[in-house]
Amino acid sequence: MSWSKMKQQLESFLCPALEGRVEYRSTSYRYSPDKAGLSYMAVDKKNVFNMSDRTTLVRWFQTELEIKNDPAIQIPISNEEIEAMREETKGKVPEDRLKIMARSRKISVYAKELLAAQSSLSKSNFVTIANQFLSTSIEDCLESQDILLNILALVDRRVGKKRIQNMDEKMKVKHPIVQFFYELRRSTL
Repeated sequence: MSWSKMKQQLESFLCPALEGRVEYRSTSYRYSPDKAGLSYMAVDKKNVFNMSDRTTLVRWFQTELEIKNDPAIQIPISNEEIEAMREETKGKVPEDRLKIMARSRKISVYAKELLAAQSSLSKSNFVTIANQFLSTSIEDCLESQDILLNILALVDRRVGKKRIQNMDEKMKVKHPIVQFFYELRRSTL
């Protein structure tokens, strides 16, 4: 499918409040085989998400330690996770320390997933993911680990107000760019 047709289809799925505000853009270099081109998303005429450039306005994490030390990342810990940690340590660890250990373990898993998603996205082909979005259910796109699929689903008109409002907890553990588009969509409700 040609880029212009795909762009037209993607923009036809935008929620009415974001039409004209969110744009999909792509450049390519015909006579330069070593440059694959860029794909990016713009909000209010500002490039906020470059698919293959780390100079985007949204923060990219370089290491797992950066993620662990970022105070803005809030990871909710459930009672089941604390209980699992208690069983693993056979009850020999104080209660407040169990919470810290469970949070630390969960952040490590989250950090590894986040870095893997970033690295695959920076190498990915926007057109491939966009085709996948157009042929996949909106529920699968929202639940996906792929950052771009999440973003495309969040700005989609098929996602209603109630679903957006009920996603608050899930969004806390998503990549900052997904959180950015979630807040953008929430601001239109």
